[in-house]
Amino acid sequence: MKTKGIVGEASTLVSGNVLAQVITLLAYFVLTRIYTPEDYGLFNIFYSYIEVLIIFSTCKYELAIVVADDEREASAVASFALRLNTIVSVGLLSAALLLWLTGTLPGNFAQLSWIVLLIPPMVFFCGTSRVYSYLYNRFHQYAQIALSDNVNAGVGAVMKIVLGVLGFATSGLPLGTVLGRAASNINYRLRLKTISKIQNNRSIPRPEQRAAARKHRNFPYYVASKDFINAFSSNLPFLWAALYFERAEVGLFGLALTFTLQPVNILSAAFERVLYARTAEAVRDRLPAMHMLRRFLVMLLAVAVPICVLACFFAEPVFVFCFGNRWEGCGVYVQALLPLALVGLCSTSLMFVSNVFSTQRIEFGFFLVMVVLRVTAIAVGISQGDFLLTITLYATAGTLVQASLLIWYLWQVRRYERTLTS
Repeated sequence: MKTKGIVGEASTLVSGNVLAQVITLLAYFVLTRIYTPEDYGLFNIFYSYIEVLIIFSTCKYELAIVVADDEREASAVASFALRLNTIVSVGLLSAALLLWLTGTLPGNFAQLSWIVLLIPPMVFFCGTSRVYSYLYNRFHQYAQIALSDNVNAGVGAVMKIVLGVLGFATSGLPLGTVLGRAASNINYRLRLKTISKIQNNRSIPRPEQRAAARKHRNFPYYVASKDFINAFSSNLPFLWAALYFERAEVGLFGLALTFTLQPVNILSAAFERVLYARTAEAVRDRLPAMHMLRRFLVMLLAVAVPICVLACFFAEPVFVFCFGNRWEGCGVYVQALLPLALVGLCSTSLMFVSNVFSTQRIEFGFFLVMVVLRVTAIAVGISQGDFLLTITLYATAGTLVQASLLIWYLWQVRRYERTLTS
């Protein structure tokens, strides 16, 4: 349970795809000269729908794989989640085809045009990848997760460049992303045999799958609902504000968001996976966990705070130097997002706590508050006709709620440890 072990295992997840991340980073030097801020604005709109719809494709049952009582139950939950993901994806494809063929695409979908047809396959590949990754996570096979992340990032970056060079201006970014995720999905499936403890999906009867799903119904009821609200509120700048501001502004914000929150998401996802498994094991064995989490947060802040301070002062010149003059203006959005990035890194790394202690219903309330605050922030920004103000208010609302969540997560662990001595 040592913190060094957590960092080591998380490092496997993060550093295992270093080559792909280097390719992705280098690709931006090319991509930002092939694609315009308007193209990135459209891509951000496309991907915002993915992040919202992916919640429904598995209803977060993949998280139940980690806390299942035994390997057969874990396999049953995984099988149910995979089947649900297929059903939802086929339904989305049918709806997308109908709307596109009849020319009745509403709102931002009209801007996407035929690209809307890429949303269902992307949802499918993301859903299956999530299920497989949590199977690997349960058995601490972090190198396999890192390898699939590597494939996703590497293939996606290469395909975006190739498609851009071939002249696929508006569709190159979303299509390359879909191809990268598909390649990652295939890699997961091919290497599933490395987990010898799990049952073959076909060997789990459907009644047993449904029974396992009912047992873990808190995940679709509360976790999926919470994550839907979180995804919806997080993507409000693209889902809503993008209707009222220039797509180039949305693209500038999107690039700033990528370089501010994407590293945070990669790190927090890695830390969350490792901490989730370790904390769940500690609770099952009636062992303390607070010391491990406290040391982890201290080490995390010791590294993250100086980086955020440097980014605050040098983001704008770095963006212009790396990506060209057309991306001038990204720095101010980075500055607006930094407090959210710092607090969110700590909070989302501990997001598993509500799953361990089955307090998803209370956590759901925090995210309800967040969506109300963010909707208000976006509405004020739109009424003022100021996109930077919109983003600043949106980020501030998120920072306040994430800070509250962090305190609450730690309080739950402390409350659990009191029961060990009583």
